[in-house]
Amino acid sequence: MNDDLAALAARIDHTNELLTRMLAEVAKTPSTHAIFVDAGYLYAAAGRLVAGTEDRRAFDLDAEGLIEALIDRARTIFADSRLLRVYWYDGARRRIHTAEQQTVAELPDVKVRLGNLNANNQQKGVDSLIRSDLESLARHRAISDAALLGGDEDLVSAVEAAQGYGARVHLWGIEAPEGRNQAEPLLWEVDSQRVLDLDFFKPYVSRRTSAFDTSVNRPGREDVRFVGAQIAAKWLAARGRESLGELLPGHPYLPGSVDQDLLVEAEGLLQYSLRGQVDLRRALRDGFWEHLQKQY
Repeated sequence: MNDDLAALAARIDHTNELLTRMLAEVAKTPSTHAIFVDAGYLYAAAGRLVAGTEDRRAFDLDAEGLIEALIDRARTIFADSRLLRVYWYDGARRRIHTAEQQTVAELPDVKVRLGNLNANNQQKGVDSLIRSDLESLARHRAISDAALLGGDEDLVSAVEAAQGYGARVHLWGIEAPEGRNQAEPLLWEVDSQRVLDLDFFKPYVSRRTSAFDTSVNRPGREDVRFVGAQIAAKWLAARGRESLGELLPGHPYLPGSVDQDLLVEAEGLLQYSLRGQVDLRRALRDGFWEHLQKQY
């Protein structure tokens, strides 16, 4: 009898030891977050807020700049967490990428997921894609926090599914000029809420002018890259190498404030708007980074 009790005690001690090791490993594992963007909601709400219209054809959205701003905001909120990736959900006819969606898909740390568009240009299947990804990532412990930029009531089930596996879901909204642009049941279910205001979106949304106006005196990529290097040299002279050391670990992303200053100064030097010009914005950042990295 005593031998049986001793064996039982030994098994209990072994089990406790395994649990202690497991908990220690879990404690060392960094938290991970992901950003989920319902592009239909984003375009409609940001277009209404900044350009006064929900019609995508009437304004340009600098998706690359905005995604970097969202990543920067998440980095601030989830300070002790690392980014898994940004999930970008949009609609397309027969789920074939448009040129704009292809550009977004080529960005680092971004995954584009496409639903369908019906005859009335309404998204179909996007909510189910969001639910599938949220649930799968939470179930496999790939994320601990999810930042969800959306407003549709159909997303409630996605939130509940992720929460059921222990993930926290944080709803990000876009300031509404009037009333509310997010469903109340969705607001009730999430773990926290934040609203991104007009100042946040202004740099990335601009009213579209005619095709003739946007093509006049359009600078080349190398010209824009050179301007980016010029601004980097000026930035480095003003702030010193200490600031450079703080900036480089975030590569290829720039903090939102630095990115916005870069854009404004470049537009002044070029006398040309880079809003919505994804290829030129990328060339500008490339020139900025290349100069800084040469000086490090």
